[in-house]
Amino acid sequence: MLVGADRVDETVEHWPVRCRRCERVFAMGERAAAGEPRRLQVAELPSLAVMITEHRLHRVVCSCGTSTCARLPVGVSGQAFGPRLQAAVATLATRQRLSRRQIVEVLNGMFGCPVSVGTVDAIIGRAADAVAGPYAELRDQLHREPVVYADETSWALAGKQQWIWGGFTDKLAVIQINPSRGQQAAKQLLGEDPAGIVCTDRFGGYNHIPDERRQVCWAHLKRDFQAVSERPLPADQKLGRQMLKIAKTVFAAYNDYREHEDPGRLAADLEPTKTRMRKLLEPVSRGRRAKTAGFAADLLQRWPSLWLFADHPNLVSPTNNTAERGLRPAVIKHKLCFGSHSDRGLRATERLLTIDGTCHRQHRSILTYLADALTASTTGQPAPSLLS
Repeated sequence: MLVGADRVDETVEHWPVRCRRCERVFAMGERAAAGEPRRLQVAELPSLAVMITEHRLHRVVCSCGTSTCARLPVGVSGQAFGPRLQAAVATLATRQRLSRRQIVEVLNGMFGCPVSVGTVDAIIGRAADAVAGPYAELRDQLHREPVVYADETSWALAGKQQWIWGGFTDKLAVIQINPSRGQQAAKQLLGEDPAGIVCTDRFGGYNHIPDERRQVCWAHLKRDFQAVSERPLPADQKLGRQMLKIAKTVFAAYNDYREHEDPGRLAADLEPTKTRMRKLLEPVSRGRRAKTAGFAADLLQRWPSLWLFADHPNLVSPTNNTAERGLRPAVIKHKLCFGSHSDRGLRATERLLTIDGTCHRQHRSILTYLADALTASTTGQPAPSLLS
């Protein structure tokens, strides 16, 4: 695929030397193009990709005896690395999930820029500091979103258990790391009283959200039904198989809705399924099989939260796949680095994962955004907002 003319750094014209039939040599005056030329673009890395600028601050002694030294111009921070190089380091650590030592190898081997592991760590910390403002904006905005998909997964701080909480929309991703997996941590992520609908699994940490504004994930329910079908009692096995058929019907109806996009038709299609499901659960919830009875009673108690997607199909999905996909980069990163080693590293991780996820959803370049944020920080300006 050819790039645009604005991306071409050098153009080399090639003319035929002689006729391919009679081998007559062409004169310079015969160089008249017969149609558009065949184009070949060759991409290559320069032998030394990092440009190093040395700033020499000279000192002059005035006739009055005062010694005056030159100052750095505006835009030069006094740091040894420019904003784009620092942004590249943070991008390699976040989007590509490279370790500090791997980044050192890349900078030394590919870009001819000698750095240490400690320097790389300091650069990542500076990038995280530069986006502290936008991170706080995104965190506050999440509380006001009409629909949020939320989930949590494990993390570690110096070997101690932590939890990554993630809230996701079409345009935002917010990551918070908390030592708790309880309800208070969920409130910190989503707010005491979220403004919109929140889609989650059945985990009790989200129970502060009213059932009328909480969609329970049907993909998780399907796994629960499968677990019931594998219990030793035949009655439980039968119930589990019946509930799996109901889940299949629910997904089929929603997939049909995505084709016809008629909310009224979706509601009508699901009404018999809702009636059948309730008839199956009610006698079980009053039965003596404690575990299965408790499961049935829980579903009946949170009944409205099972069907919000049917009432608002243009707004919320029946599954929490958006959150699970959103947390996947954090899950992979945890497997590679085993968590954070300091509280500063913890804060850097949650901020940079948030910026990365949000840039990805907004089809922005994280490298360009971080470079702009780091440039702004050197001049005392706020980093660009990701809410516009």
